[in-house]
Amino acid sequence: MHGLLTDLYELTMSAGYFQAGKSGDTATFELSIRKLPQSRNFVIAAGLAQVVEYLLTVRFSAEELDYLRSLPQFARVSSAFFERLCEFRFTGDLFAVSEGTALFAGEPVLTVRAPLMEAQIPETYLLSMIGFQTLIATKAARIVEMAGGRGVVEFGTRRAHSPEAGVLAGRAAYIGGCLGTSNTLAGFRYGIPVYGTAAHSWVLSFPDEMQSHRELQKLLGPATIYLVDTYDTLEGARRAASLGPPAWGVRLDSGDLIELSRAVRSILDQAGLHEARIMASGDLDEYKIRELVAANAPIDAFGVGTELATSADAPTIGAIYKLVELEHDGVRRYTAKFSEDKVTLPGAKQIFRFPDHDVIGCASECAPAEALLRPVILGGKLLEPLPDARSARAHAAESVKKLPEAYRRLKDAEPYPVRYSPQLQALLEQARRSV
Repeated sequence: MHGLLTDLYELTMSAGYFQAGKSGDTATFELSIRKLPQSRNFVIAAGLAQVVEYLLTVRFSAEELDYLRSLPQFARVSSAFFERLCEFRFTGDLFAVSEGTALFAGEPVLTVRAPLMEAQIPETYLLSMIGFQTLIATKAARIVEMAGGRGVVEFGTRRAHSPEAGVLAGRAAYIGGCLGTSNTLAGFRYGIPVYGTAAHSWVLSFPDEMQSHRELQKLLGPATIYLVDTYDTLEGARRAASLGPPAWGVRLDSGDLIELSRAVRSILDQAGLHEARIMASGDLDEYKIRELVAANAPIDAFGVGTELATSADAPTIGAIYKLVELEHDGVRRYTAKFSEDKVTLPGAKQIFRFPDHDVIGCASECAPAEALLRPVILGGKLLEPLPDARSARAHAAESVKKLPEAYRRLKDAEPYPVRYSPQLQALLEQARRSV
C-alpha cells in the first residue's frame, strides 16, 4: 500500500517528530464518529478489513521518497528521516469493533497504539476508509429495514464517486444487509453475490421488443429478468409473460411503481407465472421504498443505485482521529482537546454494551457487559483472520435487530442512551486541570 496515500501534513508532522526526538514516543489515537450524519440515529461500522490490509502493507517506495525530497516543505529535513521512511512498517497495535457493529456518536470505532510516526501517518487513510464504508453500510441498513423483508440489491457503481468507490460501496452495502451487488469486482474480491438484469440498450439493440425478450431468455434461462419499460410497460410485460418459463421475473424502472406493479402482477398471474417476481428500480431510497411497502405494492425486490452508493442524503460523516495518550520515557500523558464544540475525551477507551444502553469507559475498566473493542493487530502482527463480508453482514443484521424500533425510525428517532463512566469523567477533569 502506498505510503503517500495520506495528507502532506501527516508527513511533515512525522518529520518534525523525528527531528524533535519524539518518533519513539508511544501514541494512542482513537477514530470515532463525533456527530452522526443527517437523519441517522446509529451507524454500522465498516471498512476494518481494508484498514488492516493498509496497516500490514503500507510502504514508501524509492520513487515516493525521491518525490518527498523534492518538496520545499522537506528542504530542512535530514536524510535520516527519509532512511527511516524507507524502512517504515507498522509495528503497533490495533483495537477495533467488529465490522457490522451498530455504533453511536462519540463511540470509538478503532484505537491505534504505536510509535508516534506510525500512528500519525495512517490517519488520512483510516478516516477515509472507515468513514466511507460506514456511511454506505448505514444507508443500506436503513433501506433494508424499510424493505420489510423484500430483497435489496446495490446497483450504484455507475453513480459512485469513482470506480473503486463503487467496489467498496458494493462491499459496504452487502454488510449493511443488501442481498448483493451489481459490481462484479466486489463479488470477486469479497465473495459477495452478484446480480444483474439487462439495460434498455439491450432492448433497443433488437428490431423489436419481443425478440430482445426471447434472446435474453435463451441467454439466462431461469435467471432472466426482463426490463419491460423501454416502450410501453404493460405491453412489455405481456410480451415477456407470453414466453412462459423459465424466468426470474421482470424489472420496472420508471413510472408509477405502485400502479404498474399491480398491473404487471396481474399480467404475470393471468399467464400462469405465479412464481415470477417483480423488481423495481429507478432513483429509489428508503423513503420511496417505505411508501411502496406501505401501499402493499406487489414488488419482490428493489435495485438501489445512486442514493445508496453515494449515501446521497448524508454524503459525509463526522469521523475524527484524535491523540488521546502519549508515553515519553516511560511517562504517560493523557491528552484532550477543549476547543468549543470539539472537546475530546482523554485516554484509551472501551465501549461496554448493556442490553439497553452503552457506557464509554477507560480501557482499563471492567464491566458486566459486552466489551466491543477487541485486539486485531498486536506488535504489527494480525492476531487471526478477520471475519469475511458474509459474517460481517450477519453481525450487522443481529446488531440492528437488537435495537428497539424507537431507535430505528427514519425520522424522529430517539437518541440511544450512551453514558460515560465515572472513571472516564474523572480522567477528563484531570486532563482539563493539567493544561
